[in-house]
Amino acid sequence: MKPDIPIVSYMNQEEVFKKLVSHCKEYGFVFQSSEIYDGLSAVYDYGQYGVELKNNIKKYWWDSMVLLHENVVGLDSAIFMHPTIWKASGHVDAFNDPLIDNKDSKKRYRADVLIEEELAKMEGKIDKEVEKAKKRFGETFDETMFRQTNPRVMEIQVKIEALHTRFAKALNDGDLDELRQIIVDSEIVCPVSGTRNWTEVRQFNLMFSTEMGSTADGALKIYLRPETAQGIFVNYLNVQKTGRMKLPFGIAQIGKAFRNEIVARQFIFRMREFEQMEMQFFVKPGEELTWFEYWKAIRIKWHRGLGFNPEHYRFHDHDKLAHYANAATDIEYKFPFGFKEVEGIHSRTDFDLKRHQEFSGRKIQYFDSETNESYTPYVVETSIGVDRMFLQVVAAAFCEEEAPTAEGGTDIRTVLKLPPALAPVKLAVFPLVKKDGLPEIARQIIDDLKFDFYCQYDEKDSIGKRYRRHDAIGTPFCVTVDHQTVEDNTVTIRNRDTMEQERVTINSLREMVGAKVNMKLLLK
Repeated sequence: MKPDIPIVSYMNQEEVFKKLVSHCKEYGFVFQSSEIYDGLSAVYDYGQYGVELKNNIKKYWWDSMVLLHENVVGLDSAIFMHPTIWKASGHVDAFNDPLIDNKDSKKRYRADVLIEEELAKMEGKIDKEVEKAKKRFGETFDETMFRQTNPRVMEIQVKIEALHTRFAKALNDGDLDELRQIIVDSEIVCPVSGTRNWTEVRQFNLMFSTEMGSTADGALKIYLRPETAQGIFVNYLNVQKTGRMKLPFGIAQIGKAFRNEIVARQFIFRMREFEQMEMQFFVKPGEELTWFEYWKAIRIKWHRGLGFNPEHYRFHDHDKLAHYANAATDIEYKFPFGFKEVEGIHSRTDFDLKRHQEFSGRKIQYFDSETNESYTPYVVETSIGVDRMFLQVVAAAFCEEEAPTAEGGTDIRTVLKLPPALAPVKLAVFPLVKKDGLPEIARQIIDDLKFDFYCQYDEKDSIGKRYRRHDAIGTPFCVTVDHQTVEDNTVTIRNRDTMEQERVTINSLREMVGAKVNMKLLLK
């Protein structure tokens, strides 16, 4: 299955993204939070189909971690935690974004994102040169040779490498003046005003704070957690001892996190309230980079297991390592707005555990019974945003293609070619007409199958319109109950992707549909 937008691929990618956002609202996947009060910026609610898809994504991740790995267990830590945790982790002092304002539009941007987008534009110019050459030379075209020898492409590539080197150094040095100078020298303009009238770059802390306590004088300032990882770190020894875990072992968690993103945009890609799926894997010191490579391979396999275009995934090693890491990479997916991170894999060393031991005054070392010594484990982290993963799945599945109509012509159908195991509704059942006992048979089919997978009854409009409606929400199978059903107990089942129809017995539906929508297919 490679449905990555076959027809709309020639459309402006901004228009593609607008279609995705519109589709998510129109078909009950994602709504603007507090919409009747004009909305709350960068906060979203998941509708009736969105919550089903989101839960299925979480189940795919959770089962791949906890069911398939004997040495990975789960945890659900609290959102509220002692404020000293965030001092120990470095978030109080160092959880910042470099921000820059345009004086004319009064709009605020992340300086690093502006430069990354400039690099992406330059890469886009190379891609356009390649596409033009493909059309010109046809089947004889050698893309690798073209990229290595074409003067125009080589010129742009040299500029990309120079900008990237300068950008990486500024990030690693924490040089805010140099970040601004790069923006000025690259002649980057504000997308709103079109001018280059920029302020200085300054840091902004992203944590939300609140107070816990009954009186203002006795209240304790606490933070909404900006990540779920710290809840795992402060509990790792509890889990290890009660579960009698031996290194290496992992702790997985799914939970909400909060970041006061000033530049929140691109729909649910960057939000202020979001959900993370994180796994912290504890290993012996010195083995962390071996396990880092292991989890890189496991995680990219998980993504590609969904069956989308493998060329739309790539690793991107960090230019600037976080203060706690000795290796870090991102798994990026090619969204309509370019390659962006969906998952981070980091070798966090022993930074977090040592800091919590220092700030708490408690010994939280691991006792190794084989070597009869105590030491602080190293940690390899995999961290994936549920909301970004949701957007990635919808973007990859969204498809507009020609389809036959009942009148013998063709039209454009919009379909979400979701992996069947992730689809919100697995089976839709339609009575051909609302009489002659057909609705009763359709209801009976649903009553028999609803314990196995999510089914939905639909009797409104023509069969063709019902098909289109369920194509749009990604339902993999639709069953029609007609007058022949009354005679021989058979129904017509239609495949979403091929639109082919087959006559089958009602008794075979559980096994036939169940085999296609089972999460085992993805996990295996």
